[in-house]
Amino acid sequence: MSFISRIIRQFASCLRLLIQGSNRPLKDKTRQLPKRAYKLANIEIDWLTNAGIQGVILDLDNTIISEDDRYLSPGAEDWIVRAKLAGLKFFILSNGKRPYRVTYWSVRLNIPAINPAKKPFPTAFRHAITSLQLHPKQVVVIGDSLHTDILGAWLSGCCSIQVATLPHPVQWWEKLGGKWIQKPYPKKGELWDFDASQY
Repeated sequence: MSFISRIIRQFASCLRLLIQGSNRPLKDKTRQLPKRAYKLANIEIDWLTNAGIQGVILDLDNTIISEDDRYLSPGAEDWIVRAKLAGLKFFILSNGKRPYRVTYWSVRLNIPAINPAKKPFPTAFRHAITSLQLHPKQVVVIGDSLHTDILGAWLSGCCSIQVATLPHPVQWWEKLGGKWIQKPYPKKGELWDFDASQY
């Protein structure tokens, strides 16, 4: 293991310990939100509403759709529809480099979005929270990356749930940080194909 890789893993480990304190019980003192989930559709909507959550800030890349547009998170769109029917409000924050993708998904899911969001810096998170007309403690951030989504949630005063990252071409920082910054998607986990010609 290289020196830089060791430093990144130690930093990520400290960061994870620091952030874990942000998932304190909210309204329902007997129930704490999970810190991680396999995929978006595995998060029980009742967990959120019982904890006093009224808004969800979602990541796009590798949370809903893989960065290379190959895979959709199974059941994600249906989960969003059900969550909206339960009264939850949504906002998408994306660091993606292709704005037309974010616009497409914003329209498809009928959710406002900011791109580039420059996560983990809290400016876009604060804008989303203000737009949702909620207090940070009423908002949960759901995403796949510790260093952008989960850190950004912590800096903004929101709780967070980290999902497994959908399979995608690995970037250099992901190679260095590995499982410390993203939870790998299960090798035999269900995946739905996406036709990128829809863009």
